[in-house]
Amino acid sequence: MSLLAYFDCFAGIAGDMALGALFDLGVPEEAVLRPLEGLGLEGLEVKLERVTRGGISALRVSVKAGRELAMTPPALLSLLEEAPLPPRARRLASGCLRRVLEAEARIHGRDPSHLHLHELGSPDTLVDIAGVALALDYLGVEEVMASPLPTGTGMIRGEHGLLPIPSPAVLEILKGAPLYSRPIQAELVTPTGAAILAGVGASFGPLPPMKLLGVGYGAGGRELEIPNILRVLLGERIAVTQPEVSTLLLLEASVDDMNPQLYQHVVEGLLERGALDAWVTPVVMKKGRPGAVLSVLCELGAEASLAPYIFRETTTLGLRRVPVERWALPREIFEVEVGGEKVRVKVGRMAGKAVTVTPEYSDAARVAASLGLPLKEVLARALAEALSAVAGTAGPEDRKPLA
Repeated sequence: MSLLAYFDCFAGIAGDMALGALFDLGVPEEAVLRPLEGLGLEGLEVKLERVTRGGISALRVSVKAGRELAMTPPALLSLLEEAPLPPRARRLASGCLRRVLEAEARIHGRDPSHLHLHELGSPDTLVDIAGVALALDYLGVEEVMASPLPTGTGMIRGEHGLLPIPSPAVLEILKGAPLYSRPIQAELVTPTGAAILAGVGASFGPLPPMKLLGVGYGAGGRELEIPNILRVLLGERIAVTQPEVSTLLLLEASVDDMNPQLYQHVVEGLLERGALDAWVTPVVMKKGRPGAVLSVLCELGAEASLAPYIFRETTTLGLRRVPVERWALPREIFEVEVGGEKVRVKVGRMAGKAVTVTPEYSDAARVAASLGLPLKEVLARALAEALSAVAGTAGPEDRKPLA
């Protein structure tokens, strides 16, 4: 099973929040802080403090260094490239930092190598990015997902004056990501937080099926109307079989002047010509006349052969064509024995568990006639054999399905 880290960003994400949440998940301090010493930041201090936000205990990470960096992009990247970091952590950190630099370059219309960074060139940014990369590498995380991101509202002061929230850098980094506005006067998603998600290749969506192994909480620096924390869930993905969704066509014809004896012939002919299903529903039509609706379910394109057959074999003058969405459970067919005779059984599964078990009617009727038994008895015995065969199994691995 692949190890998944799910970033639940209900209060947004910042670099220090992400690093705090991963520490809270159980990453040892030395697994991150010792490699960070290789960045060569003079007087580097990383402090972890247990705080509460909205009544929830979380880890707050603060970074201090002897001097501000305000370095050029090539200099920042060289710090990462030359630091003695594990290869995967270095690759993740470089990817995150590059997303910040590329976004800033596009916003300012300059070549990334000629940028002079201010806030984003601080030790905090580099430590947060490298620290998160080291923590993910330590945990062995193979996949990162995140919830949709709340952006907050208002203005924030930067090096160039007041900027709207979300900042241009955040929007540039998060192109393609799902965003929504939470009515809180604060920057909920910072450029560093956005770059971490983008740089590690996070996908976005609801929490997928997973076996939960741990939860970490990282605290933001401010008190908000909601708990200012980032929650990271660590777990193993669980393979869940979902219904197969496909688009089909429903062909319908209303008939009130046709001999009912012909319906069996029409339905059988439709099935022989490729219809997935066909049925007749009695209805009361205009002027109180009894009639029927002929319904045909088929694949896209199959109507080219089925429609002429319907017009030829029925008395209808019109045909409705409606696209429909079908959800179909994964299914298997295997055989059981009743009195030495074979009866096929169809099994539908959901989340690996058998939810429908149905003996094939035509097989049961044939066996009943062959053995001189009541049809209901053959169906009951076939069902009992089938239920015994599927009990406790998660799939057809222990049986040989029909070719």
